[in-house]
Amino acid sequence: MRSVERLDPVTLRQADIADDGGYLTLSSRVAYENPWTKVREDIIRRPNGQDGLYGVVERGEFVVILPLGMVDGEPTVTLINQFRYPVGRRMWELPMGMWETRPDANPDEVAAGELREETGLVAERMTHVGMLYQGAGYSTQRGHVYLATGLTQGPAELEATEQDITRHTISLVQFEEMLRDNVITCMVSIAAFALIRSRGLV
Repeated sequence: MRSVERLDPVTLRQADIADDGGYLTLSSRVAYENPWTKVREDIIRRPNGQDGLYGVVERGEFVVILPLGMVDGEPTVTLINQFRYPVGRRMWELPMGMWETRPDANPDEVAAGELREETGLVAERMTHVGMLYQGAGYSTQRGHVYLATGLTQGPAELEATEQDITRHTISLVQFEEMLRDNVITCMVSIAAFALIRSRGLV
């Protein structure tokens, strides 16, 4: 008969501690690199003694922001819609991004900047909600989740590579319908909302 396990605080924190996991890196080489992405190929030895290969995508930290507003007493969310070349389709997403030219920038500054650039919104309050990894099975990239409130609309400041982005402020109810109906398929947007909702912030 199956039983329900309650994880203790020590066990829970183990997932957040850097560890080699018993893996040994035998060699490492950069297979490809551009200003945004580095692909590393590692020859490794697993804890069971078997040798293997890992392709690791190295990318800088990013931010994802849930802009939560209010129109006529109804909570709203501002989404962007843009074409994603690797998957060949337009996608609904929360505003997000990274600053490749300033990898050491404070995430709070990046979040405010990306929100303004992609949507034109300026927030009175930017609440850092938590952190998540994007594709930890193949990538080092992690992101910071923010809730933006007290919003004021201004002009967007889209970069040259973002000219296809459109901005849409919809009701929170419709946003949740889009999640439920699998219209929003961006993993980062879904995970960010789940984290914010789990904290009771929306």
